[in-house]
Amino acid sequence: MNRIAVIVGSTRQGRFADKPAQWIAQKLADRPDVDVELLDLRDFPLPFFDDPVSPAWRNGAPIADPILRAWSEAIDRADGFIIVSPEYNHGYTAVLKNAIDHLYAEWNRKPVGFVGYGNASGARAIEQLRQVAVELEMTPIKRSIAIPVEQIKRFIFEGATDLDFSEADQAAGAMIDELLWWVDALSTARKAALVS
Repeated sequence: MNRIAVIVGSTRQGRFADKPAQWIAQKLADRPDVDVELLDLRDFPLPFFDDPVSPAWRNGAPIADPILRAWSEAIDRADGFIIVSPEYNHGYTAVLKNAIDHLYAEWNRKPVGFVGYGNASGARAIEQLRQVAVELEMTPIKRSIAIPVEQIKRFIFEGATDLDFSEADQAAGAMIDELLWWVDALSTARKAALVS
């Protein structure tokens, strides 16, 4: 069973992020070979990163802070990720960057896909996230999903709750297929590295 974590990349009041996150989590849950976990950053209220050393140099040292330890365990147990992120001022959210920066080894050699929304359909935020993913030794997959702006406008300006992401269903299927291919390839490689 492949464990995929869907990360809700916004914590702001009245946010939209949890809507597409729940939609893509359901698409994953519909797959018989996927165990999906929805990770809401609201449930991991991390302080701004101020550790004296980089997480890359933690070398398996125990984590004292219980919230950071829970975040570390959640990321470590995942085989792959889908990050749902809005675009703020040509970039992704500060709370998401902070959550990413608190860890290192837990992210390594795992694939990640992206669901974006907002200005330019979140494309610029996704491009920045791809660069960060590479630095974390992750594999950012090619396919991503842009949430139709009409649904965002309906939510913000009309208070709609009957949001319809079916326009992106085909893209979601293709992205999940690609993500799971990489999950299989990288899981196999990680296991081989452990025994060699």
